[in-house]
Amino acid sequence: MKNLKFNLKFIINIIIFISFFSTIEAKNSKKFNEAEDISNYFSGIVSINENEYKKSYNFLKPLSGLEDNHYIYSRFFQYSLVTLNKFSDAISYSKRLENKKIDNFESNLISALYHLKFQRYEKAERYFKKLEAKTQKGTVHHLISNSLNNWLKLTSIKNLEDSIKLLEETPERFTNIKNIQKTFLHCYFDSPKTDQTFNELTANSDVDYSRYFFFHANYFVTKNNYKKASKVLENSLNLFPRNLILNQLKSDLESKKNFTNQFDCKNPSHIIAEIFYITASSLSSQGKLASSNFYLSLAKYLNPNFVSFDTLQAENFYNIEKYKTAENIYRKIQNKGSVYNWYSTKRIASILIEQDRKQDSVRFMNSKFNEIKEPSIYEIFDYAVFLKNNEKYKDAIKHYSIVLKNIDKDHFLYAKTTDGRGVSFERTKQWNKAEKDLLNSLSIEPESAYVINYLAYSWIEQGKNIEKALDMLKKANKIKPNNGYITDSLGWALFKLENYEESKKYLEMAVRLMPYDPVVSDHYADVLWMNNKPLQARYIWNHVLNFKETEKKLKKKVERKLLFGLKI
Repeated sequence: MKNLKFNLKFIINIIIFISFFSTIEAKNSKKFNEAEDISNYFSGIVSINENEYKKSYNFLKPLSGLEDNHYIYSRFFQYSLVTLNKFSDAISYSKRLENKKIDNFESNLISALYHLKFQRYEKAERYFKKLEAKTQKGTVHHLISNSLNNWLKLTSIKNLEDSIKLLEETPERFTNIKNIQKTFLHCYFDSPKTDQTFNELTANSDVDYSRYFFFHANYFVTKNNYKKASKVLENSLNLFPRNLILNQLKSDLESKKNFTNQFDCKNPSHIIAEIFYITASSLSSQGKLASSNFYLSLAKYLNPNFVSFDTLQAENFYNIEKYKTAENIYRKIQNKGSVYNWYSTKRIASILIEQDRKQDSVRFMNSKFNEIKEPSIYEIFDYAVFLKNNEKYKDAIKHYSIVLKNIDKDHFLYAKTTDGRGVSFERTKQWNKAEKDLLNSLSIEPESAYVINYLAYSWIEQGKNIEKALDMLKKANKIKPNNGYITDSLGWALFKLENYEESKKYLEMAVRLMPYDPVVSDHYADVLWMNNKPLQARYIWNHVLNFKETEKKLKKKVERKLLFGLKI
């Protein structure tokens, strides 16, 4: 799989390289007279594509001047500068491009934001106009340039009604962002309807506006109305109890310390930074991480005291397995408040596991949890989940039990906690307790496909309640179609009921969904044997022996099957 990913990356990079070089005029490409220059340019582009910004900068910087004949170079060099937070260099480079009359969208954007941040609005306006002139309606670039222009005009427009009219030009596909900006406009003008517009925005159940409860509460904080701020937080956390930015604000209010995320809706720079965050979040969800990180860096430039921007950037690097870079950001976030500290601790522990440092991860998590003087229910729950996932089942049971002693059945953690403790009981061979917990979990969340699967599969393995387990697994399969584990369990239930022909259909599908899972493959080999296909069964069993994840106990069973066949 890793080789496949590498080959795909290599092919993509070659295509990018060829397409970019096709824009170079051969007679003017003096920078490419030497093999080293070509190598540096190609490596710089590949590094950007792989989100290695420091490497990209080091490769591209020696090619200064290439922008005279190659437009793409300047764009990628600016991406490197901005994402490395070299804003002074990025601003100077943008000015140089302007002097050469070869400026681009990124250079105009950087220059505009520089002047905006220092409230030089007339100078900023000149670049904003150039931005808008160079963008096509309906594109992300147009949304950005349109939004920037609108917020700049606010510095001269003195009434809310005229300002709202500006938003009508926002393309329909960006309606959600228009609604957010409209709410910020009310906040900017300190309209009597500010509270109402925030309520209207966050009441829209069709879109996840949970983040904007923070800005609503923050609005009251800036007016020193802590009672209303707390009320907004209380209502929002009932809906989104694990929301990171909301919980940190609640912690800040309770501790009466400086606020971790600082935002002023009367500061256009802060609002534009949030627009960049929205853009970055959308690009991140599409896998366009270089662009996402570029806009996140611009957001941080405009509002450096907003930790929420760092959390998304850390996630971007984590998701592409740039673990060292992600860890560095998480380490920085750890110092930004108790809630961010715990969040970052969990992510760093996950990184250590991804790096095959499980024992280091366990020690790190244990140490950090023990530092908390009075851990919350959520922190105890998270710790229990971590222990369970790392096979520390007895300790997991202990901490799950603490959670259950402090919540009732109406608490949203109840089903998750009984599920986790049930799994831990099952792994420590305390089946009666496990069964009780899993049934309790399902009594609260009867549509939880994974809990249904775990309980039903456990029954099948024990040879009990097979018919009931089969019905439950059919239900789980409808809830989560094409899930490898559930499909495997359903096929295995049919196998136990000696319906080998139908069982083969599901187990074959499970193998397609999870081709490298040793247990799934073993099940499939078993059903092949029972369908009079011994050669194919032995072929699959041999594969099971070669899987890295195959446990010793399963290997011994498979070795016996290879010698003597399957004996029911």
